[in-house]
Amino acid sequence: MKKLDHYLEEAITNIKNDREITRDLLDDVVRFLSKDEEHHRQVGMVAAKYVETLQRSNEQLVKISTLIHKQQSGETGLSDTDKAEIFDLLQNPTAEEDLSDG
Repeated sequence: MKKLDHYLEEAITNIKNDREITRDLLDDVVRFLSKDEEHHRQVGMVAAKYVETLQRSNEQLVKISTLIHKQQSGETGLSDTDKAEIFDLLQNPTAEEDLSDG
């Protein structure tokens, strides 16, 4: 478990660092956008990518929190959500293949 704790701690640190950098970059983009309406065309997609990065880091934190909760509660096995997701995949196996194909 100490190895898992180490990796979780490292992941959280990396997520926090990534969020800080992304937030700084997004702040720069917002300042740039506020200077001229035409700038939206130039960097709008970049700003969207920064926001997506922040959203993904939120999802990562939720997943890590779930792992920590399971570890602390001694929970093993599959949750109801895990079971439902597996059931859905078994009912429609081509959906997963379609997603992985692009």
